[in-house]
Parts: sequence; C-alpha cells; structure tokens
Amino acid sequence: MSVDRKYWVDTLVRIVHPVLHSLSERRLKLDMPVEARARDRSDYTYLEALGRTLAGISPWLEHGPRTGEEGEIRAKMADMARRAIDMATDPESPDFMNFAIGGQPVVDAAFLANAVLRAPNELYTLLDEKVKRNLISALQATRIIRPVFSNWLLFSAIIETALFRMGVEDWDRMRVDYALRQHEQWYMGDGAYGDGPAFHWDYYNSFVIQPMLVDILNEVGDQYGDWAELRAKVLTRAERYAAILERFISPEGTFPPIGRSLAYRFGAFQHLSLMSLREELPKELEPAQVRCALTAVIKRQIQMPGTFDDAGWLRIGFAGHQPDIGEAYISTGSLYLCTTVFLPLGLSPDAAFWQGQADWTSLKAWSGGNVYLDKAILG
Repeated sequence: MSVDRKYWVDTLVRIVHPVLHSLSERRLKLDMPVEARARDRSDYTYLEALGRTLAGISPWLEHGPRTGEEGEIRAKMADMARRAIDMATDPESPDFMNFAIGGQPVVDAAFLANAVLRAPNELYTLLDEKVKRNLISALQATRIIRPVFSNWLLFSAIIETALFRMGVEDWDRMRVDYALRQHEQWYMGDGAYGDGPAFHWDYYNSFVIQPMLVDILNEVGDQYGDWAELRAKVLTRAERYAAILERFISPEGTFPPIGRSLAYRFGAFQHLSLMSLREELPKELEPAQVRCALTAVIKRQIQMPGTFDDAGWLRIGFAGHQPDIGEAYISTGSLYLCTTVFLPLGLSPDAAFWQGQADWTSLKAWSGGNVYLDKAILG
C-alpha cells in the first residue's frame, strides 16, 4: 500500500469508526454528541451521520482490496456498515431513524441512497432480506416530503434511482425527470449550475449537484433518449468543474472559504474525487497531481487541533473547532459529508491515481512551472 493510500485509509477509518461502531452496536443515540449552533437537531443528526458516512466510504467497501491489512480493515468496516443500516431502518431498534418527519430526512436518505448506488453489492445485495425490506420502506417513507425548489430536487431523484437499482417496480420516474429538467434549466455555463434559479458562490456544485447528476444518469441514463443526451452534456460539464476545483487548491493545500456549509470541510472536493474514481478527469490533469492536491487539503484540515473531540467525534469547524461557522442546519451528523473526499479509495491500489508524485496546478503556477491554459466551455 502506498504511503498516501495508507494515510487515506487510516484517516477515513478514524473519521467513520465512531459512527459505524456505535450504530452497529445499537448505541449511536447514546454515544454520539449532538453539537449544534442554533437549535436541537436530534431528530435529524443521526441519519445525517449515517447517510453521509456511507456516501463517502461506499466505493472503498465495494471495490477495495479483499486481502492483506487493508482488506481486513475493509471487511470489518463493511460488516459494521451493514449492521448500521439494519439498526437505522428497523422500527424496533433503539437507533431507528427519522425518515419522514420534517424536511431534512429527504436530504440524508438521499446520501444513503447514493451510497447504495456506489456499493450495490456490499450495501444492498449482502443485506438480509428483512433489512432489504426495511431499507426500501425507509427510503419510500421520504416520498411524503416535498423538496425545496433547489438542489433538493436531486435528493428525491436519487432516492428513486436507488429504488430502481434495488428492483422496486414503482420507482418514480417523474421525480427523476423533474430534477433533471430543472437542473438543465439552471445550468449557468462554464461547468456550473445554479442552486435553483440563482447562482450561489459556494461548493454545492460539489457537495450535491454535479455528483448526484452524474450518479443518477450513470444508473438510469439509458431509460430515455433525452436522458442519454443529457448524460453526455452533464459529463462534459463535470470534467470542466473538476478542473476548476483542482485549481482552487493552493500551493499550501488550502482553498477559498466561500459560501455556506464550510463545516463540511474537504467534502467540498467530492466532485473532484468522484471524477478521479470514475477515471474521467480532464486530460490536462494527471491523476497523481489530483491525489497530491487532495492529500495536502486533507492533512491541512484534519490535523488542525480541535477537529475531533476526546472520543473521536467530529466537531463543527472549517479549520479546527469553529462553532460559529455552522449554519442553523449544521450539527454533528452533518459534518460527515467530509468523507466524500475519499471516493478514490474505490480505485485499485495499482491505479494511476495512487502512483508517483506530481505538483498540482497552483503549486506549478506559483513555483514558475509549466501550466496549461485554462479555457471555458460553451456547452
């Protein structure tokens, strides 16, 4: 295992172990602190922690090594993940989660659904039949929630996409089609979408919009001709946005603290990580330079004092513990969206992403190295 890959595995396990271990032991609501800036979020924070944790760890669970030290760790985490899904969706469990009350559950059920799409064998096929039924019922329960007219449309859409993947015959094509059509209308140009009708300078194109568009169309893009045509456009834009994200990473491994939800930390690079996992980076980006850039960001944030509490749970902050950076909807469970930076662990250790060292664009530019011209796309 390369030095960087071992660091990624160790760091991911450090982050997610408290969530998956406590939940698999039916103790999440007893063990997990609920830090929130504005109001009680205990109705939502546990599903946030589960859905976001699994959204990030799922490619590694599905495609990671089956042998050796890493393989043993992966197998243990996969077993905990399946038990966690059981405890979260069993109405008799003390950790049964809220999938239907309030608006927030549709968000984190969506991240759970996204995890199933990324690890259909480990997080669905290998479940006991009872757990499969409970998971489907939990996801279907979110249909009562009307999503906000924004990126939230994709939450309903990806839940239906996962239900399709799980063989549910009455998956709702209209929810998927509506989300796809609206986001096509909200495309602003040069690889960026509005979050609803307006454009926001934040990282929601990476937190939600582009990864979910890619994953939805990857699964159901062949259902209709216009969806297939849209998939091609979405992937072109996805490459462009990945290039922009890579250029955001400074020579020091920092990135601009702009927009809302900065407490998701390096989850801001989910989309760049997804395109690395899919091996569909722009041609001007070497996979190794993306790995080196992301490793610098991970180290910069994870090593800040105060990132974890004494029991190993994440604390609200961007660089360390900064409670005031958390919006009213942020609580402990929310923070686990940071795990999505680790998606490339789903690549083989032999993949180009894990080989060699390379400077990333800003490091090259600020050290006088050769840098590709940056060009906008028209479509």
